Amino acid sequence: MIHLENEDFKELVKEGKVLVDFYATWCGPCQMLAPVLEEFAKEHKDIKVIKVDIDLHEDLAQEFGIMSVPTMQVYQDGVLKRTESGFLPKELIATWFQED
Repeated sequence: MIHLENEDFKELVKEGKVLVDFYATWCGPCQMLAPVLEEFAKEHKDIKVIKVDIDLHEDLAQEFGIMSVPTMQVYQDGVLKRTESGFLPKELIATWFQED
């Protein structure tokens, strides 16, 4: 799991399967989702999980139109495939990465 700091966001999402979690430290549902994503990252080593604190990265939150947290985005080789908001169970999140 990567907690975005000074890394280049676009560089991080440009290859492979990526799950991005836009969150805030003051957000209750975000705090509930954190351990779920920790488990998800351990169980799905082929999927890069990136956490983006919207208070530290307001520019990214604005660029992607993040209006509520938590909001998760799914990328495949740099292409945004899905955006979902709110607390969701790990099993549902895993279905986003199943091949059609």
